Amino acid sequence: MAKELQQIVERAVAQVLDRQLPKLQAELVERVLAELPAGSGAVSGGATASSDGLVQAISTVHAGTTQKEILRALLDAGTAYASRVALFVVKAGSASGWQARGFSEDEAIKDFPLDMNSGPAAHAYQNRAVAPANIAEMDRRFVKQFGPPENEQILILPLVLKDKVAALLYADGGSENRLDPAALEVVVMSTSAWLEVTSLRKQAAQKEMDTAPAMERTAPPPPAAPVQTVSAFNDPFASHSPKHTAKPAPEPEPEPEPAAEVVEVASSASAASAAAAPAADPFAGLSPEDADTHRKAQRFARLLVDEIKLYNQAKVNDGRRHKDLYDRLKEDIEKSRATYQKRYGSTAAASGDYFQKEVVRSLAEDDMSVMGASFKK
Repeated sequence: MAKELQQIVERAVAQVLDRQLPKLQAELVERVLAELPAGSGAVSGGATASSDGLVQAISTVHAGTTQKEILRALLDAGTAYASRVALFVVKAGSASGWQARGFSEDEAIKDFPLDMNSGPAAHAYQNRAVAPANIAEMDRRFVKQFGPPENEQILILPLVLKDKVAALLYADGGSENRLDPAALEVVVMSTSAWLEVTSLRKQAAQKEMDTAPAMERTAPPPPAAPVQTVSAFNDPFASHSPKHTAKPAPEPEPEPEPAAEVVEVASSASAASAAAAPAADPFAGLSPEDADTHRKAQRFARLLVDEIKLYNQAKVNDGRRHKDLYDRLKEDIEKSRATYQKRYGSTAAASGDYFQKEVVRSLAEDDMSVMGASFKK
C-alpha cells in the first residue's frame, strides 16, 4: 500500500512539474531582469544592455535541453557583453578550464589550472559573489599565457547550483574594451536557475518512466547507481576531472554523466528499477537487443513530442480548436522528426514509426482531424 501511494505521489509531482515549466521559465526571465539595477545599460566601451538583448540572451540559454548545451549557450550569450569569456570547472576547491570564447586560442583554456588560493577567483568562490578586479590581481600564469585586456578590468562570476559553486566564469573587455558586468550577472543567474529547472525536469521524466506500465519497461540489467531524488541536482561537470589535480576521493553517491540527453538518463534509471516484461509484451518475440531498441525509440519519441507540447502550449490549444495543429507546429514537428530519424531511422525500431504515432496520440489526442489537411498520415 505504501509503495502504491509513493508511486501516485511521484506521478502527481511529475505532472505538476511538466505543467508549470513554461510558466516557471517566464518567471525566471522576469525575476533576473528585475535584479538588473536601473541605468545599468551604460557600460564600458559604449555597449548597451537593453532588455530586449537580455531577453534574447536568456532565451538562448533556455533553449538548451542538455546541460552542455546550456553551458555552451552561456558562453555564447556572454560574448554579447564581454570580449573574452571562459568557464572554469570547480572540483574539490580546484578550478580547471572547460571552454572559452574570444581568446586568440580558445582551446588553450581547456584544463588550464586556475589559481584558487587568492585573488578574484578565490573571492568569487569563497563568497559566492561576483568579483570585479584589476588584471594585476589575477593568476599570473593566466595573464602570461592569455594576455591582459586593454583596460585591465576583469570580472569573475560564480555559477551557483544548490548553494554550491560549480564553476567560475571569467570575463574581460579584451582589446575592444567591451565589458558589461550587470548584464553578465543576469545571464549567469538565469543559467544557474535554468540548470536546476532542467535537472528537475529530467528527474520528473525518470519518475514517470519508473512508474509506467510494466509492458513499457525493459528487463533489469545488473544493479546500477541509485537514482537521485527530485530534490537532488545533476552536476553538469560530474565527469570532468582536471588533469592538473589529483583525482578526488569518490563521493558518497556517484553523480550522473554531464549533459547526457534526457532519454538516456531516464532509460538508465528505468532499466535499473523495472520488473521483467510480462508475456503480453508486444516485443516478446524479438531479440533482447531489438526489443530494447524499440522501447528506447518509443520513449525518445514521447520525450520529443512532450518537448513540443511544453514550449508551444498556446499553439497546441489553438491548433486543436481550429483543426490546423500541424500547420502551426510544422517547423517543430519536422525538426523533432529529423532528430528521431537520425537516431532510430536506421535501427530495428524504424518500422514502428513511433514518432508519427506519438504526434497523433499526444498532440492530437488520437483525433487525426485536428492535425489538418496538410498532415501526412
